[in-house]
Amino acid sequence: MYTHFFKRLADFIAALLALIILSPILLLLIIVLAIVNRGKPFFFQKRPGKNAEIFTIIKFKTMRDPINNESELINQEQRITKIGGFIRKTSLDELLQLVNVLKGDMSLVGPRPLLVDYLPLYNEEQARRHLVKPGITGWAQVNGRTAVSWQEKFALDVWYVDNISLQNDIKIILKTVQKIFNRKAMSSIEGASFKGFEGNL
Repeated sequence: MYTHFFKRLADFIAALLALIILSPILLLLIIVLAIVNRGKPFFFQKRPGKNAEIFTIIKFKTMRDPINNESELINQEQRITKIGGFIRKTSLDELLQLVNVLKGDMSLVGPRPLLVDYLPLYNEEQARRHLVKPGITGWAQVNGRTAVSWQEKFALDVWYVDNISLQNDIKIILKTVQKIFNRKAMSSIEGASFKGFEGNL
């Protein structure tokens, strides 16, 4: 019952309240990033959602656009703006995904949505991470570190799929808040390459 009804209701109410409460901060970030990024405060990208259906994720833009034939995947660290670095460090760039939660593309808690290009690389077990809506934060993010392998991260995602509950969602949200206030970087795998990924858990 929680998975099929109450989780979506809780997501909608929580995302709406959060957007209202955080609206002054969001407005300030939009203005600052519009100035820094020459009128482009937002970052849009296609990501796979539940059942691998494609949706458009929205985040704050933290990197300048490539110039002088720079590759999208090369020199990413160099392209992060000063304000963008701060926004990433404090996880403020994730706040706009509350809009995706309102729309029903995402949940507050679930496996992080990775790149569409990765879809053919999952094995059958790993692909089960797409049986639920992706989340702003997830079990892998609050338990993983940069040293954790792709296989371990995917195993954590699949564990969440098999153990969705209100109790676990609350635990993940509380751990996420704790990490943010401790200024510890969330274990992010969405922007990494699949180097070393062998398609097996």
